[in-house]
Amino acid sequence: MTTKRVTASKHKDIARIDQESKRSHGWYVRVRFQGKIHSKFFSDKKNGGRNSALLGAITWRDKTREKIGKPQTDRHIVTQSSTGTGIVGVRLDEKINCYFVSWVTVAGKPGKTSVSIKRHGKAKAFKRACQIRQQKEDERLGLA
Repeated sequence: MTTKRVTASKHKDIARIDQESKRSHGWYVRVRFQGKIHSKFFSDKKNGGRNSALLGAITWRDKTREKIGKPQTDRHIVTQSSTGTGIVGVRLDEKINCYFVSWVTVAGKPGKTSVSIKRHGKAKAFKRACQIRQQKEDERLGLA
């Protein structure tokens, strides 16, 4: 039986992997951005020990983030929309004729509101929903 232990670390995008049966010990880095995943494993043995492997993983993660243009933050950032509008956090609900807007607050709690298409018209409601989403995201990231 293969026992594989994956432990989250305090470093974003980096996890500890210890798999005794394969004598595999090290740090796994996975940077996700704009639908692509960049990953690399840093073996303790090949990198001169656990701490050296971790330092290598952190360095590689930071260089990879910079290379692909991912913002350097420990906060969660969503860069792809699955809402159908093409905008993260903005969703059209045709049944009740409105755009729903969702975000995460500075405190890490979900926030939401809606913008009426009947009141504003479809184009203006969409624009307003996008502005609300951008404002809330800027507040969360400390940009506002």
